[in-house]
Amino acid sequence: MTPLVELAGVDFRYPASERPGRPFALSGLSLGIAAGEILGVIGPNSAGKTTLIRLLTKVLEPARGEIRLDGTPLTRLTRWELARHVAVVPQDIPPGLPFTVRQVVLMGRYPHAPRRFFETADDVAVAREAMALTGVEELADAPVESLSGGERQRVIMARALAQEPRLLVLDEPTAHLDLRYQVECVGLLRRVNRERGVTVLLVSHDLNLAGEVADRLLLLHEGRLARLGAPTEVLEANLLERVYGCAVVVDHGAARGRPVVRIAWPRPAALTEGR
Repeated sequence: MTPLVELAGVDFRYPASERPGRPFALSGLSLGIAAGEILGVIGPNSAGKTTLIRLLTKVLEPARGEIRLDGTPLTRLTRWELARHVAVVPQDIPPGLPFTVRQVVLMGRYPHAPRRFFETADDVAVAREAMALTGVEELADAPVESLSGGERQRVIMARALAQEPRLLVLDEPTAHLDLRYQVECVGLLRRVNRERGVTVLLVSHDLNLAGEVADRLLLLHEGRLARLGAPTEVLEANLLERVYGCAVVVDHGAARGRPVVRIAWPRPAALTEGR
């Protein structure tokens, strides 16, 4: 079976002028993302997570190798064509958007008819369903700039769902959400994945969130694939300590068989003196 997304020997390097003193290169990245799976992408800062998102959405082009969507190289797709299949929920939301919630969510329909200036009844129905799924339907007429950070995040999620994507890419989707909405976000991702068959690429610094939600984890380190596999295979103490540079404890006896990671905090010197 052809994966929905394939990366074959992908290399990328930022020009020195863009990252002075911090050279970065993505090297020899090869993997497939199966249709219908949730793939979690983890790794420390500057590991290549954001670069991977930019490559998958044609913001950046590989220096070598090829990225394919359902067997078609991304180089053969315009950005409008790609946006009909791939939607992104970014980590940071631009402040001061001069639009209502409904208007922002309807923007998700634009890739399906980029030369059209007015939405159709179908567009309105799809946008309404996306707002209902994300719990922002009652805010439809509210200016986006009047909302809290968590509410704005859910509006951007609704806009992405309105694109009716085959691949949903999320960059730290729970970063601005309180505990209640984090739980709702995870439930929404599972529902969209299971009921609609949407493939999900979840980028997260929260190892436990990624390990709980994802079918597989991709661990990146310094632009290279450190490990790819089930959460139990990737969330392994020695590997995480090597990649993150700090001591961790991994509990493999957690509920549902999913590993739980916690930092092994050093004890204050004052408490250990004389012991």
